[in-house]
Amino acid sequence: MTHRYPGPQSPLILLVDDVDDNVEVYTQFFLHNGWRTASSSNGEDALRQAANLKPDLIVLDLGMPIMDGWEVTRRLRANPVTSGIPIVALTGHVFPEARKRAKEAGVDEYLTKPCLPADLAAAVSRHLPRR
Repeated sequence: MTHRYPGPQSPLILLVDDVDDNVEVYTQFFLHNGWRTASSSNGEDALRQAANLKPDLIVLDLGMPIMDGWEVTRRLRANPVTSGIPIVALTGHVFPEARKRAKEAGVDEYLTKPCLPADLAAAVSRHLPRR
């Protein structure tokens, strides 16, 4: 297995999840794949970080405190600074209605937890802007 450690020009992924263990696992996984990471544990902070950091991609949980991922997505899409950032929803919401609402809000891809690391890496790779 090859490790690609991120450099300053590596893609930046904003990981938004309110479960610390998820943040830790996904952060290590992203670093292993050569992607820089930032994280947020709630929707309001995610909006601030997205506007300030302008990440290359956002991995977003939908069920969070303060502001859920559906509303975060709608606000990201409405803001000209963040409207073009790809969003991969990674969530425990498995019902078709949740997927439909997420797509309508503007997510680019919808994955359910538990998600195999290879599936998450493939989704991220599909949506990272080409450099």
